[in-house]
Amino acid sequence: MGKGKILVTGGTGYIGSHTVVELFNAGYEPIIIDNLSNSNISVLEGIKAITKVPVTYENIDCKDYNSLERFFEKHQDMKAIAHFAAYKSVGESVSKPISYYRNNIVSLLNLLQLMPNFGIKNIVFSSSCTVYGQPDELPVTEQSPIKPATSPYGSTKQMCETILNDAAIANPEMHSIILRYFNPIGAHSSAEIGELPNGIPNNLLPYITQTAAGIREKLRVFGDDYNTPDGSCIRDYINVVDLAKAHVVAINRLIEEKNKKNIEVFNLGTGKGSSVLEILNGFESATGVKVPYEIVERRTGDIEKVWADTTFANQELGWKAEIPLEESLLSAWNWQKKLQ
Repeated sequence: MGKGKILVTGGTGYIGSHTVVELFNAGYEPIIIDNLSNSNISVLEGIKAITKVPVTYENIDCKDYNSLERFFEKHQDMKAIAHFAAYKSVGESVSKPISYYRNNIVSLLNLLQLMPNFGIKNIVFSSSCTVYGQPDELPVTEQSPIKPATSPYGSTKQMCETILNDAAIANPEMHSIILRYFNPIGAHSSAEIGELPNGIPNNLLPYITQTAAGIREKLRVFGDDYNTPDGSCIRDYINVVDLAKAHVVAINRLIEEKNKKNIEVFNLGTGKGSSVLEILNGFESATGVKVPYEIVERRTGDIEKVWADTTFANQELGWKAEIPLEESLLSAWNWQKKLQ
């Protein structure tokens, strides 16, 4: 295919799978590695249904250096890596910190060690707005201070960013873009792929859609006494397809050598905060489905409010989140109905 091979680690996951589709659309040949620890092999069929192209996939754990090295030997002509493979539940990370540190950090170290051996210079890394903690000022810019992490998950993202920064200093040939996501929601408009949580969802929207579908009895809203207009937490919810397109823009930027520094950081959000109750009401009005809910105690580690200043990404990458919130909510419901 035209523009060359891109390795997508964690490519059967939520954001990874949507990025694979957008890479195909942009003329690249994405290659997926994933150990299916938090995803399902059926996602490959969903990708194929959208792109009409079979996708190359191997079941590899990025912690396994030897398997990873054999994979690199087989695919010598990869232009860049989009690194999604990581554990991502804040709550689970508190009860399983060692597992989170080993998985999230060793995976990145293995890739960074192998890249120069095979002449791969470009990596796009999935980071998170959790690195900002509870910001002193809103909206959050890329220059906002990094706060002490409130969970081992947040710590792993901060550590990985530090590792990438140190690698960039040591090796000027290594080019990295760190993308700090806010809260991804929604599903592909085809309803062929979407968010597929194992067990009880940690994220708000799958919890809403599963409650609307009758799988969960009711939605629990964690706290209504925050210092926000309706008392519930505020987040910046970005459509997963908009997010996926930003990865393609970042990969283009690295391959075309348009990056200004050998490591760059961008916030990916909409620039607008929405509360939990606003999302709930928005879902009900977008779908016409009522969602039973109850207010419960605040959840440990939850940040009160955070949303992005996206000026830098908008201007520097020429990328902007475009899909309206209502469309994101409806796409999540269409995906949930497809799963029934």
